[in-house]
Amino acid sequence: MGGSVDVLCGAMRAGTVALLGRPNVGKSTFLNACLGERIAITSHHPQTTRDRIAGILSDDDAQLVFYDTPGFHRASHRLGERMNDVASSAAAECDVAIFMTDGGPRIDEAFKPDPEDVRILGTIPPKTPTILVLNKIDRVTPRSLLLPALTALSALREFAAVVPVSALKANGVDRVVKEVKALLPEGDALFDTEELSDKPVRFFVAELVREQILRRTRQEVPHGVAVSVDAFETGPKRSRIAVTVHVAKESHKGIIIGDGGAMLKAVGTHARKRAETLVGHPIHLEIFVRASPRWFDDPERLADLGYTDDAAGARAPRKKAKKKKKKPHTPAPGAPRPRDAKPAPRGEPAKRAKARS
Repeated sequence: MGGSVDVLCGAMRAGTVALLGRPNVGKSTFLNACLGERIAITSHHPQTTRDRIAGILSDDDAQLVFYDTPGFHRASHRLGERMNDVASSAAAECDVAIFMTDGGPRIDEAFKPDPEDVRILGTIPPKTPTILVLNKIDRVTPRSLLLPALTALSALREFAAVVPVSALKANGVDRVVKEVKALLPEGDALFDTEELSDKPVRFFVAELVREQILRRTRQEVPHGVAVSVDAFETGPKRSRIAVTVHVAKESHKGIIIGDGGAMLKAVGTHARKRAETLVGHPIHLEIFVRASPRWFDDPERLADLGYTDDAAGARAPRKKAKKKKKKPHTPAPGAPRPRDAKPAPRGEPAKRAKARS
């Protein structure tokens, strides 16, 4: 089941890896653990991830382009439908699929696979090599329940490997990476090895602001929040970024702003500190709050906020003929530019942070 790990030879391997599963099974936490960098925002709310986000892991013998995807769910509005489409597209296009489900209290002596898991597995083409990852095993007690659960899940499909992990504690993550490497096609790197994601920095700044709001709000408020970037002015020593937080109801503005502006100040402070690690210098971050009633069900508003097919994340890079050598793929959003050129309007792609002196 996992014996293919040892057959890796000297040839370079590269390809796309889709992370698929229900909401809140830990896909984003797993991606962050693989990369050793927090590029995907996390929260206790379902449907935190709304876009297909590439996380690029490069080493001497392989490049793994992970695609974190929205959790499959029963959509009740256009944003939800788009999120499901994004996940389905990633499942259809990837070189390797990681199907993730979670352990914890729901694994007991009467455990049966979730019907939603069965439905999600049906979106993965039969010929796509798929790895079953059971996450949150640190929450399974007693541990003797793990084997029966893994056996039941393994019967749902022919898996290339079955790996229990705890993404939060980074246990088992390295083994998943090894299994993925063995399944990737041979080929040159699809992205520059210094790139961490196909998304521009401005995308991550907006996500960091949204993450702080998700972590500080409850009930319907977090599900009705979107963040747009209004200004992104970069300089050698300091950048100015202005964002607008869109809420679904007028009454939610006061919640986001907080008593005397305390909530908004806390959101801005924490998001700014994280964003400064991305750009490598101080940031002046301005945040505005605006009521945009039912933006999540309005096609025009969704497009304005960047929730379009093109914004869902880079498509899997096309593989060129074997006779031609591949060039590193340059993502369309915020494409890298020569150092003497003006900054790209959407911001430079996120790259790995370099150690500061």
